[in-house]
Amino acid sequence: MPFQKKLLDASAARFLLVGVVNTLFGLLVIYALKWFLGMGDAVANLLGYLCGLSLSFLLNSRWTFRYSGPRLPALVKFLLVIGLAYGLNLATVLGAIHVLHVDTYLAHLLGIPPYTIFSYVCSRFLVFKSPHNQECVPCLSSVVKSSARP
Repeated sequence: MPFQKKLLDASAARFLLVGVVNTLFGLLVIYALKWFLGMGDAVANLLGYLCGLSLSFLLNSRWTFRYSGPRLPALVKFLLVIGLAYGLNLATVLGAIHVLHVDTYLAHLLGIPPYTIFSYVCSRFLVFKSPHNQECVPCLSSVVKSSARP
């Protein structure tokens, strides 16, 4: 099976759907904390993101990737991947703004694809890896090796 078909299976669509649900849930928590509890923006945002991360881990591990391995190591890897994905997002946004002089609103949109692609690939092949997912890892390493050649 070609690399692209192995990479873009049904889990990719589930991952995107979880991302939409997760975003809406996080916003709902933030808005509810502000509206009903009068919480400040920073605290409401932090709690909303923590709730969103929890939901994301739960849905992606159980539904998107159907992971049945140990939870704690997967959670640690998941948090590391999300942190790195956020760094990639932020670098893209700031680079677009300060180097390419892109409008700031557009720059934030440009940061979404690198975050999403990085977090999907890492979640699938590192965080929630399964024997089914492992069959594509040699494909990934061969693509990386061939793209690194001069």
